Amino acid sequence: MNELQSSPDQNQPDAKADPGLQASMVLPSFTPSDNGVLKKRLRLLTFLIVVLAVVLVAQWWMSHSEIRSLREEVARRLQTGDVANTEVKGVLKTVQESTKELQAKVSVLDSKQAESQSQQLALEQLYQDLSKNRDDWALSEIEEVLSTASQQLELAGNVQGALIALGNADKSLSRSDKPQFIAIRRAIARDQDRLKALPTVDVPGIAVRLDSVIGQIDGMPLLSDEKPVVSVTEPKKQPVRPAPKAANAAKPNGKGQPADAAPANDWLANAQDKWQSLSSEMWTELKQLVRIRSVDTPDALLLSPTQAYYARENLKLRLLNARLALLSRNEFAFRNDLSAAQDTIAKYFDTRAKQVQTTQALLKQVQGSNLSIQMPTLSESINAVRNYKSRRVN
Repeated sequence: MNELQSSPDQNQPDAKADPGLQASMVLPSFTPSDNGVLKKRLRLLTFLIVVLAVVLVAQWWMSHSEIRSLREEVARRLQTGDVANTEVKGVLKTVQESTKELQAKVSVLDSKQAESQSQQLALEQLYQDLSKNRDDWALSEIEEVLSTASQQLELAGNVQGALIALGNADKSLSRSDKPQFIAIRRAIARDQDRLKALPTVDVPGIAVRLDSVIGQIDGMPLLSDEKPVVSVTEPKKQPVRPAPKAANAAKPNGKGQPADAAPANDWLANAQDKWQSLSSEMWTELKQLVRIRSVDTPDALLLSPTQAYYARENLKLRLLNARLALLSRNEFAFRNDLSAAQDTIAKYFDTRAKQVQTTQALLKQVQGSNLSIQMPTLSESINAVRNYKSRRVN
């Protein structure tokens, strides 16, 4: 084609003669270099289009992600708001209930305050009534104290409590320093003298002895125990045979010759001593194998471990009952319980033991205590107070 363009005059057909040739000559001509440029441009345009599409897709994806995150955030915020709203409703309901409770409590407090005010007014009125006559109030208090002390003295034999009550009553009357109370104070002094003249009973000491006996019961041997009882009296010791003196070996015999048989005699004496000690030990062991003793209650030898336990516990209960009877000044129950305890010891316990004998001696000593003391009453002091009050009323 280049050759045709360079030489248009050679073999060139006439355009006017051939219209088709003329039309073909009008179209532009493309070279291979133009085709490469066009392909590069197409590639660049395609790349740009692809990049633009990627950018658009990326932007769309980012927008979609942002919108989705925004939706999630909005949903979370709405959910949080709903939870907060629910909590606020719960708190509001709790506050309303608390308010109702507080209102109820306030109403209760108001009623109690009104009641306390009425009680305060009544107490003020009572105090005014009592303050008008303090002597009557003091005498009423003294009468109540003396009545309580008289009951304690009659029921429990509480001499010290009665003396303290009389002393407090006399001290209260002495603070008034009125001559009208002299008769009452004289009656109180006479009751004090009668109480101080009573013989003393060592109740705490007796109770301590009973507690000591109760503590020794678990260690006291029973007749049914297998353990041998150590006798109170120690067995007599066997006399020790003295060894022959060495001087006898140097003496001559009856024929005037030295005793050559002295070593043989010493060996024989040592053998006899050893045989005697061995036989005594064997006899002692044989005596321990067989025992013969006289028991008034054979059933006590057949106690099982459970029955032995109950025997000890019953003895403790007897002594505890005796202790309670002692504190309540019930001499009949006290002596009955001590007698029953001694009978139980004699029936079930081994009276050969030193501990059992000590316990029996202690119980006999406790049983010998005298509890039968006639307690006086405080009737004279109480009657003096009541007579004085009756005269004032009349």
